Amino acid sequence: MEKEWIDLLTLQTRLKDGLESIFPDRLWVRAELASVSVKSNGHCYLELSQSGPSGTVAKVRAVIWRSVYTPLQHYFRQTTGADLQEGMSIMARVAVNYSELYGLTLTIDELEPEYTLGKKEQQRQQTIARLEAEGMFERQKSLDLPLLPYKLAVISARDAAGYGDFCRHLLENEFGFKFCIDLFEATMQGPTAPGSIVEALEDIETSADHYDAVLVMRGGGSNLDLDCFDDYGMALSIAQFPIPVYTAIGHDRDYHIADMVAFRSVKTPTALADEFLDCYMSEDERIISYISRLRLAFSAKLSRMESAVDLVYARIKSADPRTILSRGFTLVTDSAGVVLKSLDGLSSGDKISVMFNDGAVMASVEEIMRKCDE
Repeated sequence: MEKEWIDLLTLQTRLKDGLESIFPDRLWVRAELASVSVKSNGHCYLELSQSGPSGTVAKVRAVIWRSVYTPLQHYFRQTTGADLQEGMSIMARVAVNYSELYGLTLTIDELEPEYTLGKKEQQRQQTIARLEAEGMFERQKSLDLPLLPYKLAVISARDAAGYGDFCRHLLENEFGFKFCIDLFEATMQGPTAPGSIVEALEDIETSADHYDAVLVMRGGGSNLDLDCFDDYGMALSIAQFPIPVYTAIGHDRDYHIADMVAFRSVKTPTALADEFLDCYMSEDERIISYISRLRLAFSAKLSRMESAVDLVYARIKSADPRTILSRGFTLVTDSAGVVLKSLDGLSSGDKISVMFNDGAVMASVEEIMRKCDE
């Protein structure tokens, strides 16, 4: 029995005619970028996808021809601060094309960068709400920083300008304060950054060295360059870390979820260096103040002691026989030189000495006359 059939080209042609008749005009499509590849000929080839609760639910090839890609990419970068990259959510205007050889392809001729930025902000707010519900925003704040943090673990790219500025500002400080810095290198932007930073945190926690604080630092960048610091997994790792984590990410206008859950956040790596210098300067000032108070207290005590000595000296001086003699009084001693304070023990004929301020007279007792009581 002969079956009805058509050849493959006929099938593909009918599919092409059918699809292109269903979608004769361009339309806007929302999707995620599963892959992005710019070829040497200037064409940009992409794979668009959509995810559901159980994983990927749709996928299709797309292309941006060279003549469109150059101005379109420039506009997209100017608006968002980033190039098209894997994992990004986009809204694109597409033409539906079907090729008998290559199948379905969407040709992109326009992008809506504001949608990409808005999608990131929506994800950011959802992450904030989740971490807040889990009580992660106060975990780091409850930790104690040593009075004089000395050993610091830094998470950064080795050749980052911000890391270099931090090291120079901290280690070459004018006060001569000493610090120990260990670098744990990590990728600091793009889709691989969160995992790389989490891995660095794990290396620090399992290190044989004990660190007083962890410093996550990166210089400025575009919104999409820095959106990795809004990642839930990385923020959770920072929040649960047992050592105080400092962040210095981006510019003054930037404030990321990593900053929110950290022990403390500052705006620049140089400002972060000042945080630790301030710890030492405050303690230095406290010690100087204590020494000053101690010197004042010792000076006051010494003054009191000097006054007491002066008083004793005055008393001793006033009781000095020479002082008594200088006032016109005399002292009488027996032959042994003992000062006589009464007539007791004296007899007629005893030898005595009468001392004056300017000399002494040797005499003998001829008669003793006692004072009569009234």
